[in-house]
Amino acid sequence: MNVTVRGRKRHYRTVAFDEKSNEVLLIEQRLLPHEFKVVRIKNYRATARAITDMIVRGAGAIGATAAYGFAQGLNAFRGKDLAKFQVHVDRVFKTLADARPTAVDPMNAMKDLIRQINAGESVLEKQEIALLGAHAFADEDANHCRAIGRHGAKLIRNGTRVLTHCNAGWLAFVDFGSATAPMYAAQEKGRKFHVFCDETRPRAQGASLTAWELAQQGISHEVIADNAAGHLMQRGEIDLVIVGSDRTLGRTGEVANKIGTYTKAVLAHRHKIPFYVAIPESTIDWELKRGIDIPIEDRHESEVLGAWGKTSGGRREYVRIANHASGARNPGFDVTPPELITGIITPSGIFKPRELWRNRAKLQSATD
Repeated sequence: MNVTVRGRKRHYRTVAFDEKSNEVLLIEQRLLPHEFKVVRIKNYRATARAITDMIVRGAGAIGATAAYGFAQGLNAFRGKDLAKFQVHVDRVFKTLADARPTAVDPMNAMKDLIRQINAGESVLEKQEIALLGAHAFADEDANHCRAIGRHGAKLIRNGTRVLTHCNAGWLAFVDFGSATAPMYAAQEKGRKFHVFCDETRPRAQGASLTAWELAQQGISHEVIADNAAGHLMQRGEIDLVIVGSDRTLGRTGEVANKIGTYTKAVLAHRHKIPFYVAIPESTIDWELKRGIDIPIEDRHESEVLGAWGKTSGGRREYVRIANHASGARNPGFDVTPPELITGIITPSGIFKPRELWRNRAKLQSATD
């Protein structure tokens, strides 16, 4: 997407790679919306930490980061011994896979790269294949998001009032986003609509990231407190909900996404408001059989007990907002059952949640 920095507009991808220096380039999302900065990540362990520490976040973006981090780690290997190289491959894979256990995109991306490098006969060939495969994953992620926009744009008409939760915009992917892609496509068609951005506690990705994106894009929007959505629905001020997903089960249609997504789905169902989930095919888990088995990341209690902000002097600072003697529970995700989901917007079309499995050949072929 295009970003205006210091009065100049320029196209950026959320995740990129510098082949000469073997560095992953990431937008430092923890600084947004107050500061726009691209950082260079020098090795695969630091790339894994960037995922864990949420320098980069969002299904497609961390998938692409893991793919580039995997290629980065493999290209750092020196020598020609294939047995030693394989040990190194396994180490790099595990380090990156452990960075964010709930999301399935990093696993899908790296498993696909492993299948590809098996065709290489030397260390050098395998390294080159890994890098080409990482570039292909990033390009595919952007193309898939464009296709999501084409299919989802028909849901947004003139005057539609859309609710989002967390950030499933271009910052969460390589470009265009999943939940925001229909909005950007509708904007290209000249449609006028309004977006309510849930603040999305505890990290406030809706208030800081989605709102920043929409402002950059010139789309009408307002930030609302998480608990305000039900009130607006009750008064008929929300027509449509579109969210993203970190893992969607192909067998059942269950959706794991940012904590609070399930709550919004229940509210939407109560008020008969369409609730859609927008995903690229790389977010589908075809193996896991039950949503209860999705690993839910418990994050540090400091995210709930305080918040980061910018002082009047321009300094980024953490402020404690909770009672000093209290602890906190901080699950990062929840799981929404298929009966609460109107449809799942994919690059191959819009499906009912339970239609994914019977259409798996079509959906899987889109990633081949």
